[in-house]
Amino acid sequence: MSYCPPLLRSLSRQKVTPLATTFARRSMGTWPKVRPKRVKMITMDVTGTIVSFRGSLEEHYLGAAEKCGIEGVDGSKINEAFGRAYSETCDRYPCFGGDDLTAKQWWKECVVNSFRYAGVEMSEHQEDLVFQRIYSRFGSNICYELFPDAIPFLKWARRHGLVCGVLSNADERYGDSILPMLGLTHDDLQFQCFSKDLKIEKPDARVFMAAIKHGEEFLPSSEPCDPSEVLHIGNDFAKDFEGARRTGIHAVLLDRYNETDRAGEWRRRGAPVFTDLLDVLEFLGRSDCQLG
Repeated sequence: MSYCPPLLRSLSRQKVTPLATTFARRSMGTWPKVRPKRVKMITMDVTGTIVSFRGSLEEHYLGAAEKCGIEGVDGSKINEAFGRAYSETCDRYPCFGGDDLTAKQWWKECVVNSFRYAGVEMSEHQEDLVFQRIYSRFGSNICYELFPDAIPFLKWARRHGLVCGVLSNADERYGDSILPMLGLTHDDLQFQCFSKDLKIEKPDARVFMAAIKHGEEFLPSSEPCDPSEVLHIGNDFAKDFEGARRTGIHAVLLDRYNETDRAGEWRRRGAPVFTDLLDVLEFLGRSDCQLG
């Protein structure tokens, strides 16, 4: 999905809602619990929210190296090495390269450095072979699966007149191939916003406002959608919950992997935390809010 720079400039001049103003300076404190009075639109993160990874990073990276004849890779170093490479690549080329790199170039830098930081020496030709195998693998359904509640939730949303879309710090491959490959089309997710296209990332308020603008064209009414009429669902406290709340958007978090301590801290700081999307339906029901 393309993103127009003039739209970005207009979003920076958007009027901030009272809800956003109230919470603009809140960071490490506890957020007051608020329930939506009306929901017209739902934005959703992807990985860890509606899509889960299959297998482990170590398994996929070691498997690719072995297939290309690279031996002696210490699998115990891969996760830490990848974390370092990913962080450095994000800092050097934000938003998966933005206009400076293609997503494929960005990921090549990250993958090759992951092996280097794990102590693996490869020729340039070997780097090309290993990277292409990994890149292709992560563009297939070998590495992903839908959470079983994703499609039922989206069907429920459509029946109730809600516009649903993706808002993710990711590159465009999710929208171009991965989500359709998993059975999620634009009938299920009417709009899809990725940081690669937007050139900005969550928790920046402009990302959330851009998503609202993209979603408004699918609403039955031509009236603007107020941020307080949007619910964001994610799995990261700072990027998803705080980013949304500072924009005036309601937000809930999912603890898909039973990370009890982290979920408990989220709850302590005021976030509604649920184990799956069916719990989100119950939350909306208890809120007695108008839908659509």
